[in-house]
Parts: sequence; structure tokens; C-alpha cells
Amino acid sequence: MIRTKVRDASDKQPAISRYRSRHVLSDAALKRLFLWPTLALLISINIFPLFYSLYLSFTTYSAIANQPPVWVGLQNYRDILNDSQLWIYFRNTGRFVLLTVSLQTIIGFGLALLLREKFRASGVITTLILIPMMLSPVVVGLFWKLIFDPSYGIFNYLLGYPAGRGPEWLASKELALWAVVIVDVWMWSPFVMLLCLAGLSAIPDYLYEAAEIDRASSLYQFWRITLPQVAPLLLIAVLFRTIEAFKTFDLVMGLTGGGPGDATELVAVNLYRLAFLGQWNTGKASALAYIVLVIIIAVSNIYIKYLNRIKEG
Repeated sequence: MIRTKVRDASDKQPAISRYRSRHVLSDAALKRLFLWPTLALLISINIFPLFYSLYLSFTTYSAIANQPPVWVGLQNYRDILNDSQLWIYFRNTGRFVLLTVSLQTIIGFGLALLLREKFRASGVITTLILIPMMLSPVVVGLFWKLIFDPSYGIFNYLLGYPAGRGPEWLASKELALWAVVIVDVWMWSPFVMLLCLAGLSAIPDYLYEAAEIDRASSLYQFWRITLPQVAPLLLIAVLFRTIEAFKTFDLVMGLTGGGPGDATELVAVNLYRLAFLGQWNTGKASALAYIVLVIIIAVSNIYIKYLNRIKEG
């Protein structure tokens, strides 16, 4: 009787193993069932347009024309690099990136230092500060367009000007870019603050306790403890904001539309005009987009190089 039970148990083992193998195969098939459609979707909406636009950048082509692309080689790139007007747009973009990223870094890091210490209503204040980055850039642009209005906007009033007699920020070639910078800094400084807060909260308390025992000054603690510890996350925030600033489009269109003149005509705005708005020069617009992509990749590599150096140090 005992031998029969042992034999029955041994007979069940192959059946169990076959059952498990069938389920393993079915699980693998289920994984492929979910994986391949996702990969196909990513390739169709990301990879294919990327390489197709690269091909179009070497052609003369219009998206609304019924003619196929005509290969012209590097002619589009030569036209862009020899266009003096486009260099003005690159200059505007460079100034915008430098001003916005610098101010966002200073203000965001400063806010993080202020909110690092817990106090009453600190959570509510942090939430209120984060609200601007949650809004749509187009909505923010239209909202600030009303604030900058010299007739009924409150911005000039807050600066001390009487009603209707302050500067026209969005109509002045000297002030329009600064107006866009102010709005962008107001909107995205909370993003830098959020990452800096994460870095500050990760600093061990025993480092400051040891520094206080050694009677180190607050300035020494900032340069030797706070800044080195938070530098990786701060640099990541600067990297993200630099990339996004190069691509700024909707905020400018909501505020100035690229005017007055070409004062706020950034590369992304001009790229939109080139690809759409009556020109429909798809080939040249693709070439300009790849030039911007190369610049962003080059700048990102510089940031990543210094980030790796900080981590190794």
C-alpha cells in the first residue's frame, strides 16, 4: 500500500512539470503579446518620424505639396548657417536660455534653503509655490499678457507707476524679452526648488552636527556640506531647464507671438513659422530642427560630463 502511494506521487510529478511548462510558455507568450504592440507603437510615433525627418532635412519638400521630396544634400543646412537673420534668432535663444536658467537656479535654490526648515504652514506654502509649474504655458502666457498690460495690468502698478503711464513691456523691443524671462522664471523656478529640496532632505544631519562641534561657520557649512551634497540634483535641474528653455515655444506665442519685430523670436518660434504659417518649407524646417537637436545634445553632454565628475569626486 505504501509502495502504491509512492508510485502514484512519482507519476504525478511529470504531469505537474508539464502543467508548469505549459503555463511558463503561456506567460512568455502573454509578455510578448503586451510587448510587441508597445514597441510597434513607439517605433511608429517616435523612431520612424525621427529618421524620416532626418531624410527630409536633405530634401526640398513641402508637406502640403503633391510633389515628392527632391534630394538637395546639405543645401538646407548651408542656407540656414548662412542666413544672418537666423543667427539673430539663435542669439535671442541664447540670451533667453542664459537669463532664465541662471535666475531659476538662484531663485529655486534660495527657496529650497528657506523651505528646508519645517515651520507652521510650510507644506501649504510649498504647495502654493508649486502651482505655477502645474499650469499650461499657453494659459500662463495669456494670463501674464493681461498683467503686463499698461492700461489695466497690475505689474506696472506694483512697480510704482501710475495707471496707464508705465512701460509697455510686450510692445518694447528692449523689454519684451525680459517680460518673457520674468514669466518663465516665475513658472519654472518651483521645479528647481523641488529638486533642490529633495537633495537637501537627503543630507545626513550628522554632517552638520560634526561641523557645529568643530565650530564651523554657517558659510563654511554651506560651501563644504550643503552645496556639494545638493550639487548633483541641482545640476540635473539645470540640465532639464536648459533643454526645455531651448525648446520654448508656447509661452512666447501666448505672450508676444515673437514680436515686437524679432525681439522675442526664438529658434523654436521661427521653426514653427518655417514649417507652417504659410511657408510650409518642411525640408528646411527639418534641417533647422536637427541643428537645434545637435546643440541640445552638445550642451547636455557638457552637463553630464560635469555631473559625472561631481559624482566621482
